[in-house]
Amino acid sequence: MASKDKKSKNIFYSFKYAFEGLFYGIKTARNLKIDICISLIVTICGFIFKISTIEWLIVLLCFGLVMSLELVNTAIEETVNLASPDINPLAKISKDVAAGAVLFSAIISAIIGIIIFLPKFIELF
Repeated sequence: MASKDKKSKNIFYSFKYAFEGLFYGIKTARNLKIDICISLIVTICGFIFKISTIEWLIVLLCFGLVMSLELVNTAIEETVNLASPDINPLAKISKDVAAGAVLFSAIISAIIGIIIFLPKFIELF
């Protein structure tokens, strides 16, 4: 019985720690704040242009992808800073590749946004 109680606490704590990580990312990662602002603007546009359910799902998936990668990038940067506080070419590569993954997902998400919203915007004129 004790192991079951311990397991329940571990699940609770795992969510607690995950939320702490999320809030740390929001508080410290400037680009994540930008991503959140862009997501809010896109959400407002989604309501204005009445995008379809499938389009909402795609947009939400893009939000999740970019913001998740931003959090992973933050984790990698902090870990590299801990492991290699001095300037190191390998540390730079790790940070640059993680940032590149975020950039790539943001570019693809922007293209998807253009594909979804541009025709709706053009219909206004």
